[in-house]
Amino acid sequence: LDFPEPQTAISSICSLCKRCDNIPEKYGEKITLQQHNLTVHYFCLLMSSGICQRGEEDEDVHGFLVDDIKKEIRRSSRLRCMKCKKVGASVGCSIKSCRQMVHMPCGLEQEFIFQFTDLFPSFCKKHAPSQSCVSSPSLPLSCSVCLEPIDPVLSYNVLKCPACHGSWFHRNCVQHYAHSAAMFFFKCTLCNNKDQFQQEMLRMGIYIPERDAAWELEENAYEDLLQVYQHCDAVKCHSHKGRKYSSQSGYFEIVRCKLCGSRGTHRKCSNLNPNIYIYIYIIIYIFSFFKSAKQMQHKVYSINIFIYIYILNCSSSSSLSLFSRQCVPATSPEVLMDLAHQISQQQSTEVLVEDDDGVMEAALRVLRVLRQSDFNPCCTLSVKFSQDKHSNNIRNQRRFLRRLVSKLQMAEIFEGPDGSKNLALNSKALRDDLYFEVGSLLALSLVHGGPPVGFFSPALYHSLFNYPTNYRPTLQDLGDTAFAHKIRQIAEAKSMKELRMAMQSASQYLEAAGCWRKIRELPEKDMLVEDVLNFYLIIRLQLPLQRFREGLRTLGLFEQVQMCTEAFHSVFCGPVERLTAKSVMELFTVRFSEEKEQQEKENTTIHFWKKYLHECEEGQCAAPLEDLLTFTTATDLAPSIGFHPTPSISFFSSPDPSCAFPQSHWDANHLFLPIQPSYELFKKHLDYTVCQFSLHIGHNLLNFLLFCYLQCFPP
Repeated sequence: LDFPEPQTAISSICSLCKRCDNIPEKYGEKITLQQHNLTVHYFCLLMSSGICQRGEEDEDVHGFLVDDIKKEIRRSSRLRCMKCKKVGASVGCSIKSCRQMVHMPCGLEQEFIFQFTDLFPSFCKKHAPSQSCVSSPSLPLSCSVCLEPIDPVLSYNVLKCPACHGSWFHRNCVQHYAHSAAMFFFKCTLCNNKDQFQQEMLRMGIYIPERDAAWELEENAYEDLLQVYQHCDAVKCHSHKGRKYSSQSGYFEIVRCKLCGSRGTHRKCSNLNPNIYIYIYIIIYIFSFFKSAKQMQHKVYSINIFIYIYILNCSSSSSLSLFSRQCVPATSPEVLMDLAHQISQQQSTEVLVEDDDGVMEAALRVLRVLRQSDFNPCCTLSVKFSQDKHSNNIRNQRRFLRRLVSKLQMAEIFEGPDGSKNLALNSKALRDDLYFEVGSLLALSLVHGGPPVGFFSPALYHSLFNYPTNYRPTLQDLGDTAFAHKIRQIAEAKSMKELRMAMQSASQYLEAAGCWRKIRELPEKDMLVEDVLNFYLIIRLQLPLQRFREGLRTLGLFEQVQMCTEAFHSVFCGPVERLTAKSVMELFTVRFSEEKEQQEKENTTIHFWKKYLHECEEGQCAAPLEDLLTFTTATDLAPSIGFHPTPSISFFSSPDPSCAFPQSHWDANHLFLPIQPSYELFKKHLDYTVCQFSLHIGHNLLNFLLFCYLQCFPP
């Protein structure tokens, strides 16, 4: 059976536009007067050509009298809408010679502009005001509200900020933003200009409510602020009852940050002295009694001195060192180790690598699997090389991640010299979302125990994490390109004639950057170069940077780096520190025997070991330090997360020293050194073992040939 659709009640249909839609940001408030059987959209009233507000603000419909509204309904009933061809068109173009008449909603569909100011004029598409673009827009662009891509061509549906000319908006997006932020908070999302921005948006037909922001009007909107932060954020929490447990006092009381209150720790988890911090609580309470800022500055100064004296008098030296240590930010290995706790040993993702050239392809296959609906980056990586007969997951994983970072440095999304890469603008990479994928792979590599990234330029690190905060791009960040050469000519110009010639030579680049302008004095070239560098390294790369950041958010890495930007600077920016004999010795802990006689022999072996490391550094051994570290830990570079467990050395004796060769245990990062009667035999066996290992994994055939040469022709 076919049932007729229920008809909308007459009272719910707007008497002017004949529509029942209730969309406040589009048609205004929908108001119904039951006693008069009358319903109207507020914007339909405001824009109607034959009615004016003759009453008080609280009278009838916001000052529009019922009798006047009914007269306007009768007047418009004789006028036909140019869009829907139905009668009731109450809105006309404010240009007297123009006869365009529409219903208010039909006007929106016909790209009418309604100005919510002064006499509330309306303009048809032909007579509507427009914006002009004074400079070339940077590409690629996204809407500053929804962040979706936007075609940078000014039109009815695309608007821009008149102050900075850098933020672009979809009309619907900026209208939603205006309806939410209202007059007190509505401003450009990029430059924060308020007055000029609001005037321009009103001119272009954006309605800005004269009220407080929507979020300020919600009931109990700030109820969450009354919640006290109860969570231990220490790298290692010692509470058996969990990170959210807090006692009333003692070592398992959660102490919050005294500045923001958004971070906390158990006293025991961060070795906090209760006496010191109770006293600081009292001092902070006293702050509330100081009225003027000037008075407070003097008081804070004297109180800081008093705190210092109190600590010296009431705390031991060990307590003072613990107190000071808490002011030091967490190191990058500690942060990465905390993130690595997310990785599940029960679940794994298979990674099959055909050969070293297939590392990038294998990594992208992993990422595409992880980006499916059952995305789980916390799975352990189970890596297998097709040509490796002796499979060891620890070695394979470290080998895979080491080669992965090397391959990523050569990816098409980067440009610049080795060790100082910037993001390149690549439309194909944007379309394939390669920026996101590479960022995800770098995050996965660091948290899963990969080596330091080490190839970001300072400009790229600053663009991503805003560190250092006062950093300004320099010509060195451009690398050795044709563009960089032309900009250097501008920077090095010593006369106005040279400057004009250099600018003419780089005119295409300057126009693309929106920096083509007249220079009247030579010192103005510095500001010009700075503007060009900002455009080339930051502004034009906003969308790639955004996707790259999203990729780095994998496993929560980006947020943690933002909180410890200084600690991670050396992880992302090169150069990676070269191995030295001293740095290798510091990596290892030595496990001596308990027997005194055996300890003497082991001390001699450690002396041989140190001498061997120094000779490796000086190039007098067959194997470099990198191969020696690879033999012991399966990687030639210390992971950013550090070695877990810590590399160690123990000793063993053999009845026949000529058959005693060093051994390694990768899972434990452990090296077994044989006790030898002489350094020559110790060195010979260690050289042979490391070179054989390097030859076996295809690392370096030259090392083995060098070993053979040194045996025949010792130095």
